[in-house]
Amino acid sequence: MTHLSIPVRESTHRDVLGHFATGVCVVTAAGPEGPVGFTCQSFVSLSLDPPLISFAPARTARTWPLVRASAAPFSVNVLAEGQEHVGSAFARSGGDKFEGIRWSPGPGGAPLLAGACAWITCEPVQEYDGGDHTIVIGRVTALEAEPTRAPLIYHRGRYRALA
Repeated sequence: MTHLSIPVRESTHRDVLGHFATGVCVVTAAGPEGPVGFTCQSFVSLSLDPPLISFAPARTARTWPLVRASAAPFSVNVLAEGQEHVGSAFARSGGDKFEGIRWSPGPGGAPLLAGACAWITCEPVQEYDGGDHTIVIGRVTALEAEPTRAPLIYHRGRYRALA
């Protein structure tokens, strides 16, 4: 079978893959100078045995290196409907992303964001090259969900809620 290699434009790639709806997460840690965090859509459950998750921060991200350097557990906070402001706050670069955001320290000290529909605390296991992103694998050490809260969805460049 012959495979044709057709150049893929970045804008087309982004547009087509934007049709895949994702949840919205904020990865947090207790950084050396206070709590740190960033919004991440590329989050997946990877394995049940052992319990592993994966996410992929951009190589240009300034916050992932702070999370990595903390050498402490990090938490993945799955945002709930109505938390668009939280996703936007942690997506911006610079400033105090935690300003006006309620949180409490979770297992190992990583911030757990108030109102999230779930949180997963992990220890970093491995990182891999993912092109313009880094693929991070974490081993789950604690987790909890609030089943009455619906998730915040990101689809085609916008936050959305379940119908």
